[in-house]
Amino acid sequence: MSETDMSYTGEAATTSPAVGQSGIPKLAIVVVTFKRQQLLEKLFDSFCALTCAPWRIVIVDNEHSPETAAMVGELAQRTDELWGQDTAEPDAEGGVDRVVYAPQDDNLGGAGGFSAGVKRAWELGAQWFWVMDDDVAVLPEAIERLEPWTHDHDVIQGSRLDYDEGAFYWQYHFIVSLGIPNPIAPAAFGPEGFRPMNTMCFEGGLFARSVVSKIGFPDPRFFIYWDDTVYGYLASKVTEPIVIADLILRRTRDIANWDIAGVRQLNGTSDMNRYHIMRNRGYMMKYFREHGDYNRFVFGIGTAATFAKEIIRLVMVNRDCLKTGIPALFRGMRDARKIYRDKTWTPMPPLGE
Repeated sequence: MSETDMSYTGEAATTSPAVGQSGIPKLAIVVVTFKRQQLLEKLFDSFCALTCAPWRIVIVDNEHSPETAAMVGELAQRTDELWGQDTAEPDAEGGVDRVVYAPQDDNLGGAGGFSAGVKRAWELGAQWFWVMDDDVAVLPEAIERLEPWTHDHDVIQGSRLDYDEGAFYWQYHFIVSLGIPNPIAPAAFGPEGFRPMNTMCFEGGLFARSVVSKIGFPDPRFFIYWDDTVYGYLASKVTEPIVIADLILRRTRDIANWDIAGVRQLNGTSDMNRYHIMRNRGYMMKYFREHGDYNRFVFGIGTAATFAKEIIRLVMVNRDCLKTGIPALFRGMRDARKIYRDKTWTPMPPLGE
């Protein structure tokens, strides 16, 4: 995405001057983490630098680690010192602590973690859900930058800085018939400062309770990959999601990548991701079919394009994984067919609140 006039440099501060209450009603930040405590520490530091206090911060710990639990306890102490307990707006369970720890008995993956985290925040009474992984840091004015957009929109995706502080391009338009992101969607924003989108990214996506009520919680069956894409697709069926030029996050994890024309990049990935990239197209097919957007032939072309992209990724970025990566792709395709043929499958139910 293009740079904006809102820039950010350096590490987040560990204290925050003149913190105000968030203008986004009952804003819950939902974080999913797994065995990345060093990155999580950077994210926690950035929370303490926010110039607006969120209503709640829900930490989903897929590792159920004593180290992470201790870090969450320290974050709670710091936020109490900075913002005070939220006695003005207790949660639905009567709690006033801003930080809520949600350890999981098993590793649910990103998809399961976000499903559990949104569900926990929902139970507490959150009206807005700002979701993110543990490998980002929020910018100090992020909430102020998001707040004006919440007046007229129910799903907002902010812009991000990459690990090297450069602009990060995200494919905000999804070609539904093919089941692939649009690789040539324009990067520049117009004078309005936003573009409509039909997808979502759980790296900084913000959405309202009304959306969750209509489409349900994120689907944990994806485990990793495509879960946020499909959730954004479902959201686009009930509202108009937007991506905005305002910077709200920066990525904190350096990932091997292949730079394409200085604007887009193809990041390296793992065999586990490669498997789920192909397998989860089975779930994607199910949802598209449920909404009348599935054409077997056209979607098959998209599957072939996805497979080709992963081969290019292997050759250009992860060449040392060729022997294991290609079988992982084929296993994913095989299991996608099993999902597609599963007649017991049902979509995540709306909550109907």
